[in-house]
Amino acid sequence: MSGVARVFFTPKLLSLLLPLLGLFGCSSSQAPKAAAPAKPLFTPPPGVLTNAPAPKPATSGGPIMLGIDVLEADGFNVVKGKRLGLLTHPAGVNRRGVSTIEVLRKAPGVKLVALFGVEHGVNNEFPAGKNYNSYLDPRTGLQVFSLYDGKSRKPTKAQLKGLDAVVVDLQDIGTRSYTFISAMKLAAEACFENGVELIILDRPNPLGGLKADGPPLDAALSVNNYVGAFRVPYVHGLTMGELARMAHEAPGVLAIPDAVRQKGQLTVVPMRGWSRAMRWTETGLTWVPTSPKMQDFSAVMGYPMTGLGCEPPSGFRHGVGDQYAFRGLSHMTAKIDVYEKELRALQLPGIQFRRVSAPNARTGQPAIGLFVEITDWAEWHPAELNFWLLKLACKLEGKNPFTPAKLNEKTIFVRLMGSAAFANDLVAKGAQVDIDAWLRTWRAQAKVYQEQSKKYWLYR
Repeated sequence: MSGVARVFFTPKLLSLLLPLLGLFGCSSSQAPKAAAPAKPLFTPPPGVLTNAPAPKPATSGGPIMLGIDVLEADGFNVVKGKRLGLLTHPAGVNRRGVSTIEVLRKAPGVKLVALFGVEHGVNNEFPAGKNYNSYLDPRTGLQVFSLYDGKSRKPTKAQLKGLDAVVVDLQDIGTRSYTFISAMKLAAEACFENGVELIILDRPNPLGGLKADGPPLDAALSVNNYVGAFRVPYVHGLTMGELARMAHEAPGVLAIPDAVRQKGQLTVVPMRGWSRAMRWTETGLTWVPTSPKMQDFSAVMGYPMTGLGCEPPSGFRHGVGDQYAFRGLSHMTAKIDVYEKELRALQLPGIQFRRVSAPNARTGQPAIGLFVEITDWAEWHPAELNFWLLKLACKLEGKNPFTPAKLNEKTIFVRLMGSAAFANDLVAKGAQVDIDAWLRTWRAQAKVYQEQSKKYWLYR
C-alpha cells in the first residue's frame, strides 16, 4: 500500500541518517558484524502509565468485545451528545458484523455528521494507491472527506469544523507499512491541533501482540512517509489504541509541538476479552477484508513475509496465478526448480514451502509457484523471509538488480522496508549481503522495543 514521494539515497543523504533520531532506534548505518548488546533506544517520557488496566472478560461463549461493542454496551456515554466524524472502512464492524457507521447513526443521543475515508475509500471502492476526491456516501447521504486525494492525507481545519470528536474504527493488520495506522496518526495530529477529541475504538492486532520483527524505521524515513509513519519494527505487535497512546504520550512521534500534543484529548475504548497471545482465529470474529488483497487471515500472515521481498526490482511476485495473495511465491524469469531448491535449503524456522497451481486469468494457463506454510507459530519470524528473497533475487539475476539507478526508480521499496543502511548494503554487496547479521541486529532491537512499548499496552 503506497502513495508516497520517491527519494534516492545518495552517499551524502545516507550520512544524514546516522543519528538515532525520534522514538525508536533506527538501523545501523553500516552492515552489522554481530548482534550488539541491547541498549535503550529512547528515554521514556515521565508520567506514562507502566501498568495498563486489565481488560474486562468477554461474554461467555461469544467473540471478544471490540471497542465499538464496548461503546454500545456502556450506553455510548463516551460519544453521547457530541458531533462526530468517523474515520473507518468496511472492516469497521461490530462483533455481529454490523457496520460502525450504522451503529453510530442509530445510537440514541449520538450525532454522526461526517465520514473520513482512507486508502480504498469508506466502502473499499477504490484500488490500492488510487487517489479520490471527497464525495457523498450513497448509502447514508453523509459527507465523506477523502484523506487520500493526492493533496493531503491529514484532515483539514475546515473538515474538522463543527466536530467535537473524530472516532477512529480501522482494522489494522499489524505490519508497519499498511497505511491505516498512518491515517490514524495524521488524524491525531489534526485533532490535537484543532481542539477536537480523538476517540479510538480498539480492535485486535490479528497477528497477536507478542510478535515484533524486522527492521525499525529510520528517523529520516519517517518524515512524510505514509507507508512508514511510526518508528517501530516492521511487525510492531501493538493495537491501534496502543499506537495512539504511544503517539499521545511519547515526545517526537507526532509532527506537532509538544505543548499541543500534551493538551490533545485522546480517548481509547479498549476491547474486552482480548489478550496478546490471541491470533485472529482465536478471537471468534469473522474477518472482513480490509483491502482488495487482504481477503482473509492467510493474506494477513503473508503480507509481512513476502510484501517486501516481492517489491520491484526483485523479480519475485506474491501470489500464484490469481490466488494465494502474499502467501504464494513466483518469479518473473527463474524456473521454480531453481528458487524452490534455494528456499528449501535455507531451512527457515517456522515455515516451509510446497508447490501449488492456480489459474492465470491473463494467459488462461495454470500458474505454478510456492505456497509459504507456517508450521510453528512460536518459531516463526514474520519478516525474515523477505530479506532472503532479496538476497536470492541478486543470485538469480546473475547481477545485482538493486543498483542505484533501480533504487532511484523504485524507492518506495526503501520507504516500505525502513532501513536505508540495509538498502545501501544490498546495493553494494548483492548476493554477498550478510542477511544473518542484519537479522541478529534487528532482533536485538525488537526485544528492546517490545520491552519499552509495554508502557503503552492496554492488554496482557
